[in-house]
Amino acid sequence: MNRTNQTQLDPFSCHSPAVEVYRYVAVLWGCAVAITGTIGNLMTVLAFVLDPHLRTRFNVLIVNLAVADLLYCTVLQPISVDSYLHLRWRSGPTWCRVFGLLLFLSNSVSIITLCLVAVSRYLLVAQRAVFDRVSSRWGLITVLVSSWALALASFGPLWSVYVFVPQVCTCSFHRTRGRPYTTILLLFYFCIGLGFVGVFYFLIYRRVKIASAALLRYRPSRRSSRRKPVPSADGTDDSGAQSQATNTSSCETSSRANASQSDNAGEKDFEQASASSGSKPPRDAIASSGSKPPRDAIASSGSKPPRDAIASSGSKPPRDAIASSGSKPPRDAIASSHAASGDDGEFKRVTRMCFAVFLCFVFCFVPFLLLNMADKDGRAPLVLHMLCANLTWLNSCVNPVLYAVMNRQFRQAYQVLLSRAAAPLACLWPCRRAQTS
Repeated sequence: MNRTNQTQLDPFSCHSPAVEVYRYVAVLWGCAVAITGTIGNLMTVLAFVLDPHLRTRFNVLIVNLAVADLLYCTVLQPISVDSYLHLRWRSGPTWCRVFGLLLFLSNSVSIITLCLVAVSRYLLVAQRAVFDRVSSRWGLITVLVSSWALALASFGPLWSVYVFVPQVCTCSFHRTRGRPYTTILLLFYFCIGLGFVGVFYFLIYRRVKIASAALLRYRPSRRSSRRKPVPSADGTDDSGAQSQATNTSSCETSSRANASQSDNAGEKDFEQASASSGSKPPRDAIASSGSKPPRDAIASSGSKPPRDAIASSGSKPPRDAIASSGSKPPRDAIASSHAASGDDGEFKRVTRMCFAVFLCFVFCFVPFLLLNMADKDGRAPLVLHMLCANLTWLNSCVNPVLYAVMNRQFRQAYQVLLSRAAAPLACLWPCRRAQTS
């Protein structure tokens, strides 16, 4: 009752004796999030712009997520800190509506981008051709513009119901005036959207497990497994995408070759190798360990090496033998070598990083959503509402930390940026020492 009377007297106040002490905790927490999130997300964008190794099609989605977080940390978070410090909204009703719209715009773009990241990771291992078409230059521009347009179209109609909410000391949409539209939006983005992301990561996990089992079943010889993979001309987008896609293709090809066990399969593999090299290598070279046996030995034995040895081996000619002849190895041979050397580890590491970003988003928002669904009458302690709302702030600054910990190229790019930023300070210190001496 007291809270209701206070809200009626001053609709932009969240003052309460219960949060007198907690507001300083929220202010410190908000300042840390604003500084860390601004620096981290800005470094992510600069690393993408300055480092050519990071300018890949997949990392465009990472940058889109960083821009959404940068919008919150740079523009919205300082205003939230001010409202907690004074326990009052001091920016006026118009900016309160702008704040509410930008808040949900940032959060919804983050959810849409997380969905796009999960779908792109799945297409890399399941439908590489579809990924190549979607991730073309104009395809990426269309996807990015659509993510922001969809978010704006979703929460723009709520302009008239964005108000100051004393329970969380910030501006959001009214809890009852926007229903049932607000309920549908929250269900679509936070339940269906995040569930959609979880389903695709589960499909990725199954696909990778199936590919790994097939590789263990049809692994080439130890000699070929010790060889380093030849880098692809197209690159891997720093995600192991090319390797994983070719691994899956290699598994399916090897399975069909092993199931047929026919002379035609051996001849087909042989013709692929010879067609790519421009000259037809002898079948004896394929059946043997990579070198052509002496003609005298064949003559003395009176027989040619059986063609079944080629078909049953299920492997391509060694890369050294093909390289020495000046020819290009067939694509299946490269795929087998990639699979044997475990080069798909980079794809798994990047996928784990993206899944960690998704888990952090869920961890930050689920307590706040559950509390609002369970406490419709507003009987829960005010500090609990503020604590769960402040936990959502963490989502906007934690992603650059995950990139630095779980991605080698982002970590190296961050180190270069920090060293460049610290270079003027390092130069200034010896100059001052020289002047004093």
